[in-house]
Amino acid sequence: MTARSPAPSGSPVGRRVFLGLIGFGVAGVLVGSRVDDWMERVIGPIEAKDGTGFLSLFPIGRFRIYSVAASLPSRSRRDYRLTIGGLVERPRTLTYADIHSRPPTSLTRDFQCVTGWRVHDVAWTGVKLRDLLEEAGVRPEAKAVRFTSFDGVYRESLTLEQARRDDVLVAYRLDGQDLSRLHGGPVRLAVTPMYGYKSLKWLDSIELTDAVEPGYWEQRGYDVNGWVGHSNGRSDDPTA
Repeated sequence: MTARSPAPSGSPVGRRVFLGLIGFGVAGVLVGSRVDDWMERVIGPIEAKDGTGFLSLFPIGRFRIYSVAASLPSRSRRDYRLTIGGLVERPRTLTYADIHSRPPTSLTRDFQCVTGWRVHDVAWTGVKLRDLLEEAGVRPEAKAVRFTSFDGVYRESLTLEQARRDDVLVAYRLDGQDLSRLHGGPVRLAVTPMYGYKSLKWLDSIELTDAVEPGYWEQRGYDVNGWVGHSNGRSDDPTA
């Protein structure tokens, strides 16, 4: 998730530690997942003391990491479950292995944050959201899809037409690596033609609904349809 938000006050990250973390974030560009894994162990326990939420402003690898929850959530691949319900004929619960067993789709697209920064040529691997919806059997009255995160805070929505695009994935790999906790793993959305706030991290549930319900940032003024280059008052080139 990428979005405009002030850093929470009362964060226990001191200036010296913060500067050190920035250095390691930049180093992650050079040495890859080894530094990213170390950063996850360091950042994991950090929480906002005032309860307003956790926000990381430094880069890890090629990305900046954001979370609106009070701490970074964690769920192992063994314990992961994805529920699909709402207006479907066959509600189901999928394990990580279930998702991984579906025919994979790989896409390489730029990742664009609504705040202006971009990561070029991001490689995603996962399952087309459309295929999971078809397995569950979409009922005729369904018009939209609502997603929730196991951070307990974040929500997003797509129209059913948007959700059925070939470039919208339930993703479990990023740039050739299993999706890490910092990047929203074990499983997240990758809504590649839209701004990053639509690509919900730590995917917990998918629910078919009869109307689009504005997500976390839409309730705070962002466009419900977050197309890159065509929303939120920006003039970025589309990345599709």
